[in-house]
Amino acid sequence: MAFEIGPIKVHWYGIMYLLGFAAAWWLARRRAATARLELEEHDVDDLIFFAMLGVILGGRIGYVLFYGLTFWANDAWYPLRLWEGGMSFHGGMLGVAAALTLFAWRRGRHPADVYDFTVPLPALGLFFGRIVNFINSELWVRLRPCRGDFRVNGEVRHPRSCTRRPSKACCCSP
Repeated sequence: MAFEIGPIKVHWYGIMYLLGFAAAWWLARRRAATARLELEEHDVDDLIFFAMLGVILGGRIGYVLFYGLTFWANDAWYPLRLWEGGMSFHGGMLGVAAALTLFAWRRGRHPADVYDFTVPLPALGLFFGRIVNFINSELWVRLRPCRGDFRVNGEVRHPRSCTRRPSKACCCSP
């Protein structure tokens, strides 16, 4: 958890999702000004809204279907317990694909053109995701002491995600 304000708890993942969505929105606005796909500012806003719903709904539904069926079998309300965590990258990806297809259909555009426009947008969100993995100590490995190590609870740890190939550090599983 990053901080608390009374009964409200703000988690690092929430902050990073917000930063990722804001960065995607900013980049989409910049791309819309120069891209061959003609999008007005309100179109970009709607596109990001659709994508956000795809990430959140798809990520949660994917998590429940891929990893939480036993929890769901015991508790019918489990899919709605968002505060307990649980998002799936694969579900989020499928959710975004569905949301962008719906956006394209509603705007009378070809889905491939919308996909092409949005390809670079998730990169910053994935980057922020790796940062929160680092903050939450989810990617540490024990190695012999070397440059770039950190002390965590008295142990020397190495941030694996920071020393891998940049493409793997930002995009792929640890």
